[in-house]
Amino acid sequence: MTATSSAPPDELEGLAARAASGDRRAAEQLVTRLLPRVRNLVRYLVRGDALVDDMAQNALLAILRGLHGYRGEGAFRAWADRITVRETLSLAKRERARSQATREAAPDLHVVRDEPERTDAYVRRRDIARLLDTLPIEQREVLVLHHVMGMSVPELAESLGVPFDTAKSRLRLATKKLRETLEARRTPSGSFPLGLEEGS
Repeated sequence: MTATSSAPPDELEGLAARAASGDRRAAEQLVTRLLPRVRNLVRYLVRGDALVDDMAQNALLAILRGLHGYRGEGAFRAWADRITVRETLSLAKRERARSQATREAAPDLHVVRDEPERTDAYVRRRDIARLLDTLPIEQREVLVLHHVMGMSVPELAESLGVPFDTAKSRLRLATKKLRETLEARRTPSGSFPLGLEEGS
C-alpha cells in the first residue's frame, strides 16, 4: 500500500516553487499531479467514501496555502503527504464529533453486491480501502501512517499525540485484526479473494 504520484520529484518541486511565486498555471498543474496521491492517502485514512473528495480538496488547498513555507529541505512529496495527513486527521476528528449524535439516531444501511473478481489497480485500491474500513479509526490511522507513510512508531506517537506504547499497541492490534479479516476471506483453494495476497 503506497500512495503514488506520476510526476517526477524534480518536476513537482519546480511546479511548487513557481506556484509559490504566484504562477496560477503552475499551481493548477501541481494540484492535477498531486490529486491522485492525495486522494488515495485520504481514502486510506478515512472510513467510507462520503467525505474523501472534500477532505482531499481541503488537503490540496492547505498544500497550496503552505507552499511559501516549503524550504526544499526534504522531498516535496513527503512534505505534501504530512500536510495531507494532518488536514485529514483534523477534519476526520471534527466530523466524528459532529456526526456522533446522528449515527446514534439512525442505523447505517449498506448494500452488499457480489462483484466478479477484477484485478485492475483501481479495484485493488478499493479492496484495500474496504479492508481498512473494518478497523477501528485509531488502528486504521496508525496502520496507514506506518505502512503508507513509512512512519516509525515514535513518529506515530508524536504525530497522533499519544504515548509510544499506545501507538505500538494500536499498530499491533490493527495488524492482528487485518490478518484475521484476511484469513476469514481466504477461499477453500487457499488464495485470497479480490486479488489480495497475505501480507499485502
